[in-house]
Amino acid sequence: MEIVHTISDLQTKLNALRQNNKSVGLVPTMGALHEGHLSLIKRCRTDNDVAVVSVFVNPTQFNNPNDLATYPRDLDADAALVNAEGVDLLFAPSPEDIYSNEEINHRFEFDFQGLDKVMEGKQRPGHFNGVVQIVSKLFQLTNPTRAYFGEKDFQQIAVIRLMVKTLGFNLDIIACPIIREASGLAKSSRNQLLSDDQKVLASNIFKVLKESLNFASKMSPLNLSQWVTENINAHKGLEVEYFEIVNADTLQTISDWNDASSVVGCVTVHCGNVRLIDNIKYKG
Repeated sequence: MEIVHTISDLQTKLNALRQNNKSVGLVPTMGALHEGHLSLIKRCRTDNDVAVVSVFVNPTQFNNPNDLATYPRDLDADAALVNAEGVDLLFAPSPEDIYSNEEINHRFEFDFQGLDKVMEGKQRPGHFNGVVQIVSKLFQLTNPTRAYFGEKDFQQIAVIRLMVKTLGFNLDIIACPIIREASGLAKSSRNQLLSDDQKVLASNIFKVLKESLNFASKMSPLNLSQWVTENINAHKGLEVEYFEIVNADTLQTISDWNDASSVVGCVTVHCGNVRLIDNIKYKG
């Protein structure tokens, strides 16, 4: 495996690797890699001739400066994990390598067709502008055949699929299942910011989501949403920011289970100062 930090080195190495029409897989990450990322990398390695992983904590998708400052970073540890998976290239640029001063100081504009007005987009204005900005750049720089994302970031995948369609990228977006701790807690880089006791506490998020499947046939989406919120909040130290039961395609809240053929419940919960997301499929 080779580690490259600049765009010119990335493209030089990638051009050499992609000869003879070899397929290229890309796993974009913000580092602090865990088993969830490794599942994406394994799938990427299986599906493609060349595997590329990017590690870049993207400043333009953080609307909270403290969240950016405290986001876990350990490139040496990440590189060791990636190397063990047989990845060909690890791209680890600095913000200065990726963005001009104008790009980093002005919001990237994109028509999200309403996907940025709900859930994460509503709570974190500008977040998805930054996501589209960096992912579109990575796609332009690597020209991958396929790109891999985890289903924990359910709304993000919908945004990226829209971006691919709108901007005309010729690649496949591969969504991979959530990887969980034995306790059920969704694997996340932010889990590194939790104490051991908080990890135990945070495992109740998925326990409540999983239990809610038993009531989907007995409650309306609104009543079930209230039930989930109340039962997560019943655990002292957990506070639900939002829980929305939505059409999996449009991400719009549904009022009746027959409103959509595929339905997902998406939640964000604060555990202490750490913001955690998760989701569960109810239908489709």
